[in-house]
This record gives sequence, C-alpha cells and structure tokens, in this order.
Amino acid sequence: MTDRRQRQKENRAARLEEVRKASSRRELRRRMVIALGIGVGMAGLLALINLRGSEDDDGGLSAQYLAFRNQNTACGAALPPEETVTTYDAPVDQQIGPDTLTATILTSCGAIVVELNPTFSQTVNSFVFLSREGFFDGTVFHRIVAGFVVQGGDPNADGTGGPGYVIPDEFPADDFVYEEGMVAMANAGGGSTGSQFFIVVGDDARFLNNTFSLLGNVISGQETLAAIEAVPTTNTPGTRERSRPTETVYIESVEIEP
Repeated sequence: MTDRRQRQKENRAARLEEVRKASSRRELRRRMVIALGIGVGMAGLLALINLRGSEDDDGGLSAQYLAFRNQNTACGAALPPEETVTTYDAPVDQQIGPDTLTATILTSCGAIVVELNPTFSQTVNSFVFLSREGFFDGTVFHRIVAGFVVQGGDPNADGTGGPGYVIPDEFPADDFVYEEGMVAMANAGGGSTGSQFFIVVGDDARFLNNTFSLLGNVISGQETLAAIEAVPTTNTPGTRERSRPTETVYIESVEIEP
C-alpha cells in the first residue's frame, strides 16, 4: 500500500471515529435531557398509578413516598416526621432584593448551604416561599444519579409532584454550562417549573441544554453531597435509569437567611 493510500485510509478512519464520537455525544445529551424531563413528568402509566394510589387514608401521602418511608434512612440518620402535603395557587411575594440570601438544606446526610442567585428573581422567590412554608420538610431526594445530579422537592417522591402552581421560566444564556455545585429547577419542558430542583454533582450535566432555571450555587456541604451521591440505588420504575435510592435521604428542613 502506498503512503498516499495509507494516509487516505487513516483519514477515513479518523473521520468515521469523529462521526461516531459526535453521535455518542448527541445521544448522551439527548438521554440527559430526557432524564430530567422524566424526573418531573414520569411516563403516563406511572403518573396514573400515582394518582390512583396516592391519597385518601394516608393524609394525601403518595404510595411512592410511603415506600421511601419504609426504607432505612440514609447515613444512619433518624427517621424525621412525615411531610405535610400542601398546594398553593401561587407563591407569595417574599420581597427578594439584591442582597445575598442563603438556603441551608438540612438532610439526613448533613447540611448543604446554597447561595441563592437574585438574578433569577421569580425562581428564588418561589423557593424561598416554599421553604418558609415548610413545604420541603420531610420530603425526599427521590433521584440520585452519580456523576450527574441529585434531585428532590417533589412531595409525590416520584417526579410527578409540585406545589400546585408553575413559575415563569428563567433560563440562563444559550451557551450556559451547568457545572458541579450549581442548583437549578427540574421541569418537563417550558412552562412546567414548580418545586423540584436538582443539584449538579458531576461533569455529566455539561451535556444539558439551557432549559433549566437557575436557583443558586452550593457554597458549603460538598461532603454531604458526596454522601448522598454514594447512597445505593436501583432502577426507577418505568425507566432504565438506575437512580432510585434504596436508602432514603430526607430533606428535614430548609432555612433561609437572612
């Protein structure tokens, strides 16, 4: 084989490899975006099961949440009081100004301190309102994906729940990259943001597009996030994603300061 033919063969192989890598990146990006959509709007069958089996004798507590209650609590923590399921027509104005606010999320595995970003005022206002109302108290991190995100804020504990209202989208710039330690709101598409949020715990989130409203950044509690990320998981019902914790990580409270 001549040198020219050898170079042509090598160039052809290199082009094919680049096409394969690009295709793999697109597929991973697609799966990540779909996964966050699944995190807020499960498949119709799962949602139907939840609607049929989530209320009545247990004070509005979903079957999925009660299943989490029947598991061991993660990190050797004590079982906290049950959540109180409440819905609202809209968030009350919390008078969010330019000053820095922090949210201390106390979990079964320790505390996570988030500096809220006032640029995304309606997102922050809703989160502060729900925190002060005790909406998150007793809820769980229903989704843990190592190297990607941990997700909570759903009273149904299966990705279908919310506060009874949606808030306007406040998406970052088109070229924005979701980096480790960032906190953003999960959604099932434009105009569906409610109470569910995720914390980025790894590089895989860089494949997400910019369609998730920002809430803030973790400034303390990386060891807590590492402990949560290490909680064992199994496949989430109705999906192939291994993200359902087999030990329950609770949000015990969310304190807003100042």
